[in-house]
Amino acid sequence: MSPGRLIAVVGPSGVGKDSLIVAIVAACPGLCRARRVITRQPDAGGEDFEAIREAEFARRRAAGDFVLWWAAHGLHYGIPAATRQVLAGGRDVIANLSRGVLADAQMAFPRLHVLSLTAPPEVLAQRLGARGREDAAGRARRLSRSAPPMPPGLAVTEIDNGGALSDSVAAAIAALYPDADAAR
Repeated sequence: MSPGRLIAVVGPSGVGKDSLIVAIVAACPGLCRARRVITRQPDAGGEDFEAIREAEFARRRAAGDFVLWWAAHGLHYGIPAATRQVLAGGRDVIANLSRGVLADAQMAFPRLHVLSLTAPPEVLAQRLGARGREDAAGRARRLSRSAPPMPPGLAVTEIDNGGALSDSVAAAIAALYPDADAAR
């Protein structure tokens, strides 16, 4: 049995990474979603995540509990080390990652495939406002960030997620599973 692939979903804040992940997993029952560990309040909304405090995150990071971790927007994010076991069992795992951790992901997971999402700036601004997680200044900071370049040699599929979610899901599944039965 060959190992599964880590499928990284990246893109700017508000581009719809979590919505796309949920929809792809619903369409591909054999796909496993990595549940991130985040140092944010449990009632922050959005994705299903494990909320922990900074000190606990640091302790768990030092103990090797994360296969990947990064800091962004004043928070720390981790992908549980158990992800390796799922991949070793032959299942693909999809995760919301930061572009900044893609080089580490590429070294750890040779079969990494990246779904790079884009959307027009006005769509991003509207979505961030609807989330209600930060004030106007916080949204402006997120929108003004420039993305680091992709590491060379990655398998990358670019998807415009500014329109219908169903179109983005279809594009992602077609790129990941050209043989539709492979995802099921």
